[in-house]
Amino acid sequence: MRAYERLLNYVRVYTTSDESSETCPSTSRQFDLAKILEKEMKELGLTKVGIDDNGYVYGKLPATKGYEDRFEIGFLAHMDTSPDASGENVNPMIHENYQGEDIPLGTSGKVLRKENFPHLEKLVGRTLITTDGTTLLGADDKAGIAEILTACERLIREEIPHGPIQIMFSPDEEIGRGMDKVDLKRFTPAVAYTMDGGPEGEIEYECFNAASMMVTIHGFSVHPGSSKNTMVNAALVGCEFNQMLPSAQTPSMTEGYEGFYHLCEIKGDVQEATLEYIIRDHSDELFEAKKQTALHIQKILNEKYGEGTVEVEIKDNYYNMARMVKPHFHLVENAIKATEQAGVTPAVQPIRGGTDGARLSYMGIPCPNLGTGGYGYHGEYEHITAEGMDLAVQIMLNVIDLYKEKKAE
Repeated sequence: MRAYERLLNYVRVYTTSDESSETCPSTSRQFDLAKILEKEMKELGLTKVGIDDNGYVYGKLPATKGYEDRFEIGFLAHMDTSPDASGENVNPMIHENYQGEDIPLGTSGKVLRKENFPHLEKLVGRTLITTDGTTLLGADDKAGIAEILTACERLIREEIPHGPIQIMFSPDEEIGRGMDKVDLKRFTPAVAYTMDGGPEGEIEYECFNAASMMVTIHGFSVHPGSSKNTMVNAALVGCEFNQMLPSAQTPSMTEGYEGFYHLCEIKGDVQEATLEYIIRDHSDELFEAKKQTALHIQKILNEKYGEGTVEVEIKDNYYNMARMVKPHFHLVENAIKATEQAGVTPAVQPIRGGTDGARLSYMGIPCPNLGTGGYGYHGEYEHITAEGMDLAVQIMLNVIDLYKEKKAE
């Protein structure tokens, strides 16, 4: 079975996570896919397959005879899809022998346009898989799951020699909780790769340092007709707080290694207002500086409007995995070599986001990220090609082949 065929099965399973839930997984529907994967893994011949109470799926592919003492590697991907767009009743559309034209997405009125996605011209001749414009596709990250299991199937069916391999599929990555409940007694490779990137050939070992910031403004409400020198309008103070942040450091004005403040939500009235942000930067120093800037604005506004008017709460979420991966740089070097062997040009670049691998790296399992062949994640314009997925599988197989020559340390 080709990887895209698995993907078409998986995307029809509704697995959207829910940030407002306090359970793990955040939505019980993620167990629906977990059970499908558990059954498939057992049928393929993986061992020690099982789902734990938190929705994580584990399995192992024992080394072929004579390679039991080789370096053990892991592969992981996540089962949930982003709450940013609907993941229910996904109806993928298949466009064979794509010729580079704009594509209407079903009857939704949305169109996948070359002017918005210039890379489409590079996909000419491929089998393009899109949404029908009403939901996301779910290739993030069901493509990664499909590729991992397709690679396992090929290793077994084609009797390709390999060292020991571990597999793990996680819930709730899209809401930042993917590694909250991982069982490191069941997932124990020396190193691992997440299959959770974009186009095939992407290799990412650097990610943002990430924090969430909640700003709460306490106003003072009196009748507007007699409020001079008395009223403190919380909504206006919230706007003032945002205006004091560096205006050029927003997602729409940054790229590459440039960090940002992202205002995710603002709501309020005269009495109280809240502003929710995420803060991102690859540099440790600039990450800390961004947090200190926000705290300095809090200080200035409290001096202006009264102590306690502005409350800023900052919580670190994850850190740049580069410092954990660099001591094991063979992970990146082997990924580059494996990509070149597949006839794909490696694209080593920082992630402008995070993955389960970022947090896993700080748990003792260095874990860079590899591309799955997808584009336009988290929305109705998400798309992927069958051929890109095939190449991602081949890159995985090449990585596995390179590590079969490396003995365990």
